[in-house]
Amino acid sequence: MSRYRVDDVTDRLDRWADPPLLVLASLADEPKHGYAITQDVAETMGVRLSAGTLYAVIARLEARGLIEPLESDDRRRPYRITAAGAEALAQQSERMSKVASVARERLSTRLGWAGA
Repeated sequence: MSRYRVDDVTDRLDRWADPPLLVLASLADEPKHGYAITQDVAETMGVRLSAGTLYAVIARLEARGLIEPLESDDRRRPYRITAAGAEALAQQSERMSKVASVARERLSTRLGWAGA
């Protein structure tokens, strides 16, 4: 019997949901302020980001030049992805796509998993 519960394994496998990638993906279509990012990530990717996590990620992405703040007429500060951020997201998305493709292929051919 495995010493890991299914929930433990699933939690460890959820690393694809890395907050910086989720924020970059959210900003890929249009600029958004913090609350709009958290709502978009929750609705489209099924991951809830706390305010503390979100703003720490925003600070790191901004420091690395992957996102930039925009001028705002109110207290909400919108951010947009930079060219460097779009390139980083594209590269990581390609890697993730390759892993998913290999997994689907192997599940369907070797294990006969119809869901692949």
